[in-house]
Amino acid sequence: MSEYQEITPVPGPVSGRVRPPGSKSITNRALILAALADGHSKLTGVLESTDTRVMIESLNRLGIGVAHDTHTGVCEVDGCGGQVPASDAELWLENSGTSIRFLTALCSLGTGRYRLDGIARMRQRPIADLTDCLATLGATVACEDPATGCPPVVVEPGQPLAGGQAGIRGNISSQFLSALLMSAPCATSPVTLTVDGELVSVPYVDMTLRMMADFGVSVERPDAATFCLPSQPYVPRTYDVEPDASAASYFMGVAAVTGGSVTIEGLTKGALQGDVEFATALEQMGCEVQWHADSVTVTGRPLRGIDIDMNAISDTAQTLSTVAVFADGPTRIRSVEHMRHKETDRVSAVVTELRRAGIAADEFDDGLTIHPGTPQPAEIHTYDDHRMAMSFALLGLKAAGIRILDPGCTAKTYPRFFEDLRLLCGR
Repeated sequence: MSEYQEITPVPGPVSGRVRPPGSKSITNRALILAALADGHSKLTGVLESTDTRVMIESLNRLGIGVAHDTHTGVCEVDGCGGQVPASDAELWLENSGTSIRFLTALCSLGTGRYRLDGIARMRQRPIADLTDCLATLGATVACEDPATGCPPVVVEPGQPLAGGQAGIRGNISSQFLSALLMSAPCATSPVTLTVDGELVSVPYVDMTLRMMADFGVSVERPDAATFCLPSQPYVPRTYDVEPDASAASYFMGVAAVTGGSVTIEGLTKGALQGDVEFATALEQMGCEVQWHADSVTVTGRPLRGIDIDMNAISDTAQTLSTVAVFADGPTRIRSVEHMRHKETDRVSAVVTELRRAGIAADEFDDGLTIHPGTPQPAEIHTYDDHRMAMSFALLGLKAAGIRILDPGCTAKTYPRFFEDLRLLCGR
């Protein structure tokens, strides 16, 4: 892959159809649920990316058979029935937050020693809330260096996850709660989880609960902050992964900034992923949105600046930030402070790169404000963050001289992104 990808401006509105690859969030959840099921599952529409590759490799190292046909997007999974087969494993998760969090909880169901680690940035991403909660539930698990509260994580030999009651903070990452929810039904006794404070990215927890139900597990919720999970088996099944709604946001953005019309195939109003609501955010900015039985169409119209809370769909906040450059007034994005704990500090990174391209932007603890303007030629730094690369490509569709550095970082979730973008734009 080249050191940079220069984006060629389009002469007019872009119109077309595109189907993004399978959802990373759904793929990694489906892999965990199928791995925990008692029997053989078949997953279709599985995403091929770095994040899903490290998940599959790690499950195999744990003795759980996963065969991935990258040509057909099919995974065959021989579940372990909630009992981790391997007695020892070293798991390398690169910078995949979902993988290390979900697998830490899954490893707590074993009786061996498991070490989970990743790249330098992974060693800066907090995980102690999850390990502390698992320890409360009976697992012998902790950060290798407790002072950091970050990976590497080590699960020591002992009894499988016992169960009981535990609380988990909700304001750092919803993935902690999702990890606990998915593994809890396989504990030796019932588990009750209580969320302390506001829960960020609620749609992702809803996604987890709906998928658990699809694999035969029920969760009781006496109130919004409490989750009761009796011990119960996951049922193997055939499961289809829907297209990635976060990835779809970039193509919706193409329609918005060029005044074109783009149809996203395979995504509907009732999709599992909360990020389909990015279309509603664009609607607030003036775009026209049409929902169909098996797709959604976004048509660009004159854009207006908005004030928006993106806590629930924060993975699309970078996309909205670049769309907002072409609005008629400032756009304020709020309640996304948890984005600072992602692949990079996404709030700071977006502000820095907008300014690099000559766009005025203000940074706040909980988000940012984007002031409209004309992007200037710039080399956009991507911070090894796939979403920085894909979202800032939108600037180059309207302004010459935008180069995306390290474009290969999109392999984390969307290896073919720049190729699909060129095809959609007719190049």
